[in-house]
Amino acid sequence: MNHRQQKKLSRRLFQAIWSSDTGAAKAALRAGAAPERRNDVGTTPLYEASVSGRAEIATLLLVAGAAPDTESAGLGAEGTPLCAAACWGHTATVRTLLAHGANPNLREEHGTGRPPIAWTHDGPHGPHHETAALLTAAGVITAG
Repeated sequence: MNHRQQKKLSRRLFQAIWSSDTGAAKAALRAGAAPERRNDVGTTPLYEASVSGRAEIATLLLVAGAAPDTESAGLGAEGTPLCAAACWGHTATVRTLLAHGANPNLREEHGTGRPPIAWTHDGPHGPHHETAALLTAAGVITAG
């Protein structure tokens, strides 16, 4: 598949995520959209699905080969999918990411930033007690 086709499929995948269209996301992946291909600003599809609370689409991406701990670098979309979902209290998405191997102790910014649990307590959109309990049950070592 050439670069132009892959870019078109990637745009279709991101559109499906933004519109919460699981069927369209599935179709884009079946057609060959790469589950880890970043958009023009560096955001990964899994980060976008996670920050938006699209657990079903996150599952599709993970099953298709997206790595659960890949950091996104998009403008305003920096960080790990797990931190993004935890920040917004998207418990179902956090559960999905953990079930597919996301590290509950992985800090953003390549290990130097905040861990997911910190976002559940004092993020701009918290506190999210149910999400924090889920992360704790998954083996969180530290809140700092």
